[in-house]
Amino acid sequence: MSVAPSDANLSDEQMLGFYRDMLRIRRIEERIGDDAKAGNIPGAVHLYIGQEAVGVGFCSQLTDDDWIASTHRGHGHYLAKGGDSKLLMAEIYGRETGMCKGHGGSMHVADFSKGIIGANGIVGAGISIITGAAWAAQMDGKGAVGVAFFGDGAANQGVLCEALNVAVLWKLPVIFVCENNGFSEFSPSSTVTAGNIVDRAKPYGAAHEAVDGNDLIAVHQCAARAIKHARAGNGPSLIEARTYRQRGHVEAEVSFLGSTYRSDEEVAEWIARDPIPAFAKRVLDAGQASQADLDRIEAEIAAEVAEAVQFAEGSPYPDPAMQGTNYMFA
Repeated sequence: MSVAPSDANLSDEQMLGFYRDMLRIRRIEERIGDDAKAGNIPGAVHLYIGQEAVGVGFCSQLTDDDWIASTHRGHGHYLAKGGDSKLLMAEIYGRETGMCKGHGGSMHVADFSKGIIGANGIVGAGISIITGAAWAAQMDGKGAVGVAFFGDGAANQGVLCEALNVAVLWKLPVIFVCENNGFSEFSPSSTVTAGNIVDRAKPYGAAHEAVDGNDLIAVHQCAARAIKHARAGNGPSLIEARTYRQRGHVEAEVSFLGSTYRSDEEVAEWIARDPIPAFAKRVLDAGQASQADLDRIEAEIAAEVAEAVQFAEGSPYPDPAMQGTNYMFA
């Protein structure tokens, strides 16, 4: 088969794997959004729709021995790092069969066996947590790295400066990935964030790069450079992946916001740059897949989502007496 020049080092199987991984996140998130609006899920949910290329592009370069820390918008990172869709759905449904026994919920998904330290409801908290994990990895001496995903709002937290400082001084194997999706909750980034986030690495002498977060191959290659830099003992990198969240900050926002904070035209413009259809066109144009291949993957993902929902709905709720038990280290 013919291969596009920029994808020459990636096999047909790898390209289809990327497509599958992004589509899995998208379809699961869509189902979670529908269930949240129907009142079938306890608590708030924050969806990753539109940002899938960042999580998949980075996590495709990592192993189970590498660590990631996520955000309140963490389902996509969990799935991209190899998390189980049934365990995720059960956790979001608040069921005992979830990876955190139903006590973590949507904003606290984690799986140490996959190197997923966890999502976090505290804005920017994963930055310091992953810096500690990178320090542990450095002392362990086995070549593992840590990756923190965070948003443009979290980039304004002082912890990023603190983490960059110590990571450069100690040459920690850590990558800070800012998913700049254009909004800090309901505020356009331009109204609350000065300058370019990627430039914040410069005073510390940290490696840095800005990347099109909707171009999976660009993210994949950017991740390879940053991870190689970290594994070689050269210290941290700050990556600014520019993307867009197609859904609201939180699925319930229509019930309490009195006005819109972005136009329908803006959303439509970014949906036209959706990373998944763009990637599908890329593999089709390169002859690395047929439409039948993509249709087959779509059907398989639909079945996986249905199975995950059935698993969650058929699972018991956790025992209230076990509230507060630390399952992560049991």
